[in-house]
Amino acid sequence: MGGPVRSRRLVISVAVIAATIGLAPGIAQAAEPVTPGVSAPAVDLAKAAAPNLNTFKSPAERSVRKALPGAKGGVSAQQAAGNPDLALVLNAATTTAHAFDLETTVVSADSALKVTVDWGDGSTDSTDASGSTVLKSSHTYAELGEYTVKVTVTDPANQAEVVNTFELMTAGSDFVPYAPTRLLDTRNGTGAAQGKVAPYGSTRVKVGGNGGIPEGVTAVALNVTVTNTTSAGHITAFAEGTERPTTSNVNFEAGQTVPNLVIVPVGKNGYVELANRGEQSVDLIADVTGYFTRTRAGGYTPITPVRFVDTREGLGTTRGQLPGQKTFGTRISGLRGVPEGVTAVALNVTATNPKEAGHLSVFPSGGSVPITSNVNFTAGQTIANAVIVPVGPDGSINVRNGAWAGTDVIVDVVGFYSPDSKASYMPIKSVRLLDTRDPKWPHGPMQGRGYIWHPLSVGEPGIAGFVLNTTVTNTAGAGFLSVAPDPNTREQYRQGNQVFPERPTASTLNWTAGKTVPNLVQAGAGSNGIVDYWNQGWDNTDLVVDIFGYYESN
Repeated sequence: MGGPVRSRRLVISVAVIAATIGLAPGIAQAAEPVTPGVSAPAVDLAKAAAPNLNTFKSPAERSVRKALPGAKGGVSAQQAAGNPDLALVLNAATTTAHAFDLETTVVSADSALKVTVDWGDGSTDSTDASGSTVLKSSHTYAELGEYTVKVTVTDPANQAEVVNTFELMTAGSDFVPYAPTRLLDTRNGTGAAQGKVAPYGSTRVKVGGNGGIPEGVTAVALNVTVTNTTSAGHITAFAEGTERPTTSNVNFEAGQTVPNLVIVPVGKNGYVELANRGEQSVDLIADVTGYFTRTRAGGYTPITPVRFVDTREGLGTTRGQLPGQKTFGTRISGLRGVPEGVTAVALNVTATNPKEAGHLSVFPSGGSVPITSNVNFTAGQTIANAVIVPVGPDGSINVRNGAWAGTDVIVDVVGFYSPDSKASYMPIKSVRLLDTRDPKWPHGPMQGRGYIWHPLSVGEPGIAGFVLNTTVTNTAGAGFLSVAPDPNTREQYRQGNQVFPERPTASTLNWTAGKTVPNLVQAGAGSNGIVDYWNQGWDNTDLVVDIFGYYESN
């Protein structure tokens, strides 16, 4: 993992609860009243997003002047030549995924004016002005894309009109699902030179312009797997051509094969860089399941995690372990809060009670079995991984067991992508939000059966969810982590009149004693922008949380 970095705005709240615990998530139990925690600053999303917000300018010399038709009663030549310096200077800046602030500087003689802004999407704003002035306006586009903004200033007294235009592009990105495809495998030379990635070295993954993925994509969903490891370490994914962050995406130990989903910005040349931060060389595999683009596609809708499949109970499929080399399909669209017509679904997939080592592959119904994998496991292990997968034409997905012996499978849905979903992705430079190992963090490890509540957005009503990477380490016993929206406001916590959140039943990641385990989380913001991290084990554990982006609907 990356080195400790002080958390920015966190609040911790702990409760001790009498309940049973297993490796895989169980049923929520009644809880004692929660003890109020301490306050800490919330995350400044606007500051984190600033590098990805764009500015657009059009100088005065781009202003185009024309004479208006003669007014009633005629107009003198002197009048028509009046106000000769009339001009416009335009400056715009993206403020959210869909919105802009526009500053219009009018250069004019002392004359009554009419200023009209045509936003390029069929909407206009008009205002009256007098002489030189600076006007400010804002606009939110319903759909992502590129728009031509035209500002017109009219001087009726001098029968003059000046127009200035410029092109602007919204900052947010929508999701395009992509059939699971392998882009990189250093074991056989797929996508890069064959051979392990050297210690503290890196390799690149070509994304933009590779196969059916277009140039200019802003971010990509990759399942990154590290294998053939001989020492502990971590992998960091980031946009090629940018500074490597101190955050981590995949943590591993000697002898482990570990996959983890990453949503990572794509560099200007279309590459993602994967850095090996271990002391020994490793093999890396990267499978793509979708990408983000600044044109209208699929927005995101987070939901409180809902269990769709549990082979132990016969939920969503036949009861009993999924046999080796077998596949089951399960319907997603139109069930448990997921509407018809979704294009892809965000999942947390868990393998538990496997009889031997193997992997699970998740893919859309109607498609062929891919060579890609989503969850890798060893005999007896319980392990989870985040998955984004396209939904087949019939609204279903498939899960295949690549082992030769059976395993139980659990599938939790955490959100979906669809043309009707409004939240667009805003990638940011990854930031470490929380590290309970940090001496500056005053509360120590997460307490067994306790939770940390974390205000990730404050005063941003359009924030729908967050892309986080959670990692547990220094685990004293077995357990699992759950992440869910908190029903309380910050004010309720301050005043001590908060309600105890319902303990989630869905798992984000599972661990055993002494293991370091990462997993990506697409956490919903709920109504108040507060996210809870639940230690569902009896023993203390350290927690590390990094943020990589967020979804915004305005």
